[in-house]
Amino acid sequence: MAGHSKWANIQHRKGRQDAKRGKIWTKIIREITVAARGGGPDPDTNPPLRLAIDKATANNMPKDNINRAIQRGVGAADGDDYEFARYEGYGINGAAVIVDCMTDNRTRTVSDVRHALTKNGGNLGTDGSVTFMFDHVGQFLFAPDIDEEKIMEVALEAGAEDVLTDEDGLTEVISAPTDFAQVRDAFIAAELEPEVAEIVMKPQNEIELSGDDANKMQKIIDMLEDLDDVQKVYTNAVFDEEEAGE
Repeated sequence: MAGHSKWANIQHRKGRQDAKRGKIWTKIIREITVAARGGGPDPDTNPPLRLAIDKATANNMPKDNINRAIQRGVGAADGDDYEFARYEGYGINGAAVIVDCMTDNRTRTVSDVRHALTKNGGNLGTDGSVTFMFDHVGQFLFAPDIDEEKIMEVALEAGAEDVLTDEDGLTEVISAPTDFAQVRDAFIAAELEPEVAEIVMKPQNEIELSGDDANKMQKIIDMLEDLDDVQKVYTNAVFDEEEAGE
């Protein structure tokens, strides 16, 4: 086994997401709509909306599309009534899976999620069956060539909870979800650009998979992410460097 590299896994995952970019706008529009409905149209007072708008901008979504999604959320335009739904389950070798969705039909969505899991050797769990294995945090990941000391200085001054650097030189900054925006703004002001900047469900421990197990687990993740209702898939499974590089 080549050994686990978080940097290799990030690059592998970003490559797969780029290949699926055609669906990303649809998912982001739903996220904007639901965030606006829940917290209002002003991103300065609605952190989830600001995060969704930032994601839209990073994916080159036109401002008109963003504004229409916000108006749909606050009721100024007709649209489907989407709501948040979370499903939990297991993949290969007991790897935990959390699937966050925006749906207008929970019956359809849970059926699709269950099918994606069971078709590839996993199974759907009950509410709370795996979330205790994860922490809800703000996460920033910086490439190995970015100044670790500068990252640490900015992060801690902005209220981050932890700064970690692994053997590959990847720096990870963890914040409370409520502090995510101020930490992100501090990085922007310092001209430090993370590879990843999201509020996530971070696994407390990881399960490393390789060979056929890694391939089967990747099929589960891919099939889940391809579902229209699925916004985000979290798992504590990681792949060794050889698998991540494929």
